[in-house]
Amino acid sequence: MLRYIVRRLVYMLITLWLIVTFTFVLMKFLPGDPFGEDSQKLTIEQRAALAKQYGLDKPIWEQYLQYVGNVAKGDLGVSFQFPTRKVTDIIKQAFPASLELGLWALLIAVVFGLLLGIVAALNHNKGADIAAMFTAVLGVSIPSFVLGPLLSYFIGNKLGWLPVGMWTSWEHRILPSIALSFGTIAILARLMRTSMLDVLNQDYVKTAKAKGLSQSAIVRRHTIRNAILPVVTVLGPIFVNLITGTLVIEQIFVVPGLGKHFVQSIYSNDYTMIMGLTIFYSFILVTVLFITDIIYGFVDPRIRLAKGGSR
Repeated sequence: MLRYIVRRLVYMLITLWLIVTFTFVLMKFLPGDPFGEDSQKLTIEQRAALAKQYGLDKPIWEQYLQYVGNVAKGDLGVSFQFPTRKVTDIIKQAFPASLELGLWALLIAVVFGLLLGIVAALNHNKGADIAAMFTAVLGVSIPSFVLGPLLSYFIGNKLGWLPVGMWTSWEHRILPSIALSFGTIAILARLMRTSMLDVLNQDYVKTAKAKGLSQSAIVRRHTIRNAILPVVTVLGPIFVNLITGTLVIEQIFVVPGLGKHFVQSIYSNDYTMIMGLTIFYSFILVTVLFITDIIYGFVDPRIRLAKGGSR
């Protein structure tokens, strides 16, 4: 198992290095001026001073080595848009709201997605199955940027059941979390249903039935544990997708997350902010995938053994 973990860790570090490299190179080809719309008003001396301040006067290879070294130390640079603030400080301030929203959405998606999938599989081609899959189709068909305003208007404004906007109490978390999680509920429900149906047709399940085990015992002891493996595999990317996909929801429900900073950095050509947020989100994705691989290796030992790991 240790060899398997070390190998995955090495792959993770190589992936992060490639992401940092490609992000740095792509930023050099972006159109526009890094000093904003007012850059034409700057004198030659002022532009030279700004270039020196941000290290843009150095050769590309030297800029790259310096940037990689700073990233390795956790320094993502100073924002062009906010010259007195580091990118890491902005992330520390805004990311907790995005993370909390993503976690709430993930919790809702996992609970209701798995329940819908299990109920649908155990009632295959019956009313419960049709209702669950109809809900799943709705979830896939209605994007969060459509569902968000609908929830805000009907549940918040018309009915007044829940507050709309702001991020001050647990009640303010409900509507944005539901809007963000609805599509993921559908994905997990369909995946769990398909996996459950496949497991229910396996020989060991038929053997358990022949031995006289009850349906509930078979589902608890055999079916769910094996059927949930594909779900565990996708939870990592789904979690990151929920965190990074909060942009529209944050704007609709006035969540003080990273979304607004990402949009503003693109509009203002804030290179360090764009690179910093891209690397930060990539780090989260790669880390979550690494953790998912490790968990998957514990859940199903055949995975790490097939990849050359050891017990």
